[in-house]
Amino acid sequence: MVVLQYIVHLANYSDGVLYVLALVMMLEIAVIIDRLWFLRRGLRKGKEVIQDISRRGKMQRDDLKEIVDRCAGLPEARLVEVAQRYFGLIHHYGSARGEAFANRLDETIFLITPTLDKRLWLLDTIVTLAPLLGLFGTIIGMFHAFSILALPGHAPTSVTAGVADALIATATGLFIAMVGLISFNAFNNAIEKIVYQLESLKILLLNRMDGAPVWPETGSVTQAQAQEGRPADGRVMI
Repeated sequence: MVVLQYIVHLANYSDGVLYVLALVMMLEIAVIIDRLWFLRRGLRKGKEVIQDISRRGKMQRDDLKEIVDRCAGLPEARLVEVAQRYFGLIHHYGSARGEAFANRLDETIFLITPTLDKRLWLLDTIVTLAPLLGLFGTIIGMFHAFSILALPGHAPTSVTAGVADALIATATGLFIAMVGLISFNAFNNAIEKIVYQLESLKILLLNRMDGAPVWPETGSVTQAQAQEGRPADGRVMI
């Protein structure tokens, strides 16, 4: 109860600026939780999809549908959906159509990327705004603290206590800005990794859907054959 009364006193001492800072901090926490859940899930699932596809041979339509269902709601799902949509065209038209397919994948990545940093502009704004609000609250508190000097019989300790209370607003604003800055940089780093995963997934899809057989599916090559320069069918490589 005493702590709550002191917080209310500090907020009133800054003429309500601390209440505004509290709202700003709640908004910051909401954005952090939202982006942390989305980007962390995207990184984890994206890594799993890349590892899964890299272990597969030639991709079929059912394989693509399975991956789309597993990654529903994630950026990787939209990219694989494009591959699933163009599956028949690639195998019908061959490599010429495959080049157009690669362009479609690039277009999809370009459209996905802006959605990854959704609401991060709020964190960027809070990093700049919170210290200014805190400084504004401190200046208002200073006015209240030094106004005591105009009262007859004032105690010096009243002024110093008021200054200390006024500085709480600046400290609060700086704390909110530091949390926002750390989160903003961490999320930007995660976005760069997700974009890299999308580029890797694009290459994997192109290599698994070009219609050519994947080398491991043609048969295993023994170590002795590899050293002699002979493939698995016994012919000598020239």
